[in-house]
Amino acid sequence: MISRAERLGNYVILIAFAAFALFPIVSILTAAFGPSDSGATSGLGNFAAAWEVGRFGTYLRTSVAVSGFVVVVSVVLSIMSGYAFGTMRFRGQSVLFYLFLLGIMMPSEAVAVPLYFDLRTLGLIDTFWAVAMPQVALSVAFGTFWMRAYFRASPRAIVEAARIDGASVWRTLWQVLVPPARPAIVTLAVLVFMWTWNEFLIPLIMVTSESLRTAPLGLAFFQGQYTSGFTLLAAGSVIVATPVVIFYLFLQRHFIRGLLQGAVRE
Repeated sequence: MISRAERLGNYVILIAFAAFALFPIVSILTAAFGPSDSGATSGLGNFAAAWEVGRFGTYLRTSVAVSGFVVVVSVVLSIMSGYAFGTMRFRGQSVLFYLFLLGIMMPSEAVAVPLYFDLRTLGLIDTFWAVAMPQVALSVAFGTFWMRAYFRASPRAIVEAARIDGASVWRTLWQVLVPPARPAIVTLAVLVFMWTWNEFLIPLIMVTSESLRTAPLGLAFFQGQYTSGFTLLAAGSVIVATPVVIFYLFLQRHFIRGLLQGAVRE
């Protein structure tokens, strides 16, 4: 039985952590809607000015294209590879799976420079693929681990029943296992989208054209080249962060279900 003092202490700790987490967000929003440093704009005018001066429309289109491509390709490949590792037995399975785990442990900073020279040899530098494909590879490594854990936790009786009924491997995956796995898949999609949207190093190294800059990279150039004022920079930060917030809020229920239903159980 939890005493009143313990309950009160828990609430105090939670409120303190919530305030600590929300303070930077509130500060940025307050600055973004406040009067600009020059006093020429305020409120929504700050966002209009930041949008026009910082060219965030172009950057957001690039980020949406890259993030959408990475999410779709990574999730589909992760489902198939996770299904193979989670339900099948084949030679070299353990070694191959450890190679996927190596992709999780290897930070992008460690492979960015060699990857740059490889893509330059292939003539892919300063292209959409130079930004998207490395992030697909990084995301599939985690996605395989995530979906493998889910499929290993799925009841074996369902898979065996499907095989007895004559279902093929593909039909078992897409019609039997994938529908109940929707919370885990949505959780993976949200995580990949956030990681891809916020990725800074790979676009910085791989592209030089302004039309291929992603939103975080464009925000950095906006800070360094266009304005030293904090108000428009805060407005630009809100513009860049808003799509991620909307995407998360739209899929929040499925995201939480995916975390709570044991998507990482073995």
